[in-house]
Amino acid sequence: MKRVELENPDLDLDTLLRRFPRLAPAFLNRDMLCVGCMVAPFHTLTDACAEYGLSQERFIEELARLLE
Repeated sequence: MKRVELENPDLDLDTLLRRFPRLAPAFLNRDMLCVGCMVAPFHTLTDACAEYGLSQERFIEELARLLE
């Protein structure tokens, strides 16, 4: 179920991080500025991965593991 939520293209980062705060270290460990960013309500995981040059599939897999 949680993996499906992570793959939701409409789920913004602000909602994601509020719903699953334990995901924040995955962003912070990569020096991603998404946590607390004023644009987070408007960006998705797709946007963040594109901005930081990450494989979306791999990043979602890592996030899903954190939610297990």
